[in-house]
Amino acid sequence: MIDKNTLKLLRLPFSFFLMPLFLLALSQAPTILVFKAVISFIIIHLLVYPASNGYNSYVDKDDSPIGGLEKPPIPTKTLFYVTLVMDGLALVLSYILINPLFAGCVLLYIGASRAYSSKQIRLKQYPFIGFLVVMFFQGAFTYYMASLGITGNALVLDKATIFLLLGCSFQIAGAYPLTQIYQHEQDYKDGVITLSYKLGYMGTFIFTALMFFICNVFYFLHFNLIKRVDNFYIIQVFFLPIVAYFAWWFYMVYKDVTKADFKHTMRMNTVAAICMNACFSTLYFINK
Repeated sequence: MIDKNTLKLLRLPFSFFLMPLFLLALSQAPTILVFKAVISFIIIHLLVYPASNGYNSYVDKDDSPIGGLEKPPIPTKTLFYVTLVMDGLALVLSYILINPLFAGCVLLYIGASRAYSSKQIRLKQYPFIGFLVVMFFQGAFTYYMASLGITGNALVLDKATIFLLLGCSFQIAGAYPLTQIYQHEQDYKDGVITLSYKLGYMGTFIFTALMFFICNVFYFLHFNLIKRVDNFYIIQVFFLPIVAYFAWWFYMVYKDVTKADFKHTMRMNTVAAICMNACFSTLYFINK
């Protein structure tokens, strides 16, 4: 039986913030194998992501706010074993119910996640390498993996698809440093120098804006190339509330850096997740 604190540290609700790229893949899939799509969603969002969250919490033993938890409980060895079981179950289900290639992708994602957090490798302590690993695996790689699960087939890496994958990675590149902005002191004490720490408060906001601009350029190139530029304009409509909150928060932090705190970061995450999930769900209904 999983105890309450272990369940908290898996941060299952946090998967909501990581859903947009799966929904984008669903909206752009030429064919959808419903059973495989549902199973792949469960594997990614209810097994792989929570296990990654739990392992990170077990290694870091945070006593300050982390994504989704303002006051995280102290992790126990139970959490570590639960993450192993969840990862093992994800791999078995992937191989049996989806296909070996999807299982391989899940294995690579788990490996990258472990390498990012583990004390032995700890990629997160390197600001640029850690950032690039997250950018790739939570961006282009996640889209590729989700699409594979949804359709049962690997993506054809033509020019249009590469633009879309780049858009996904730059979307994560914009979001990720902003999620670190309230953790500068805690990360530094833990021997972790994040990209956000390197950039500083103002630099993080400027960098995020630049990454999202590049993301939009690649989204436009993709949708223009496949003659679905209407999808791009729909994305821009849903992104307006995100831009509005981002600009307001940027102004608040410019006036007072203490506003770069957990509360405002989670509000930013919530606004972005709601808008992007709604956006890509809308694209699904329009395209299907």
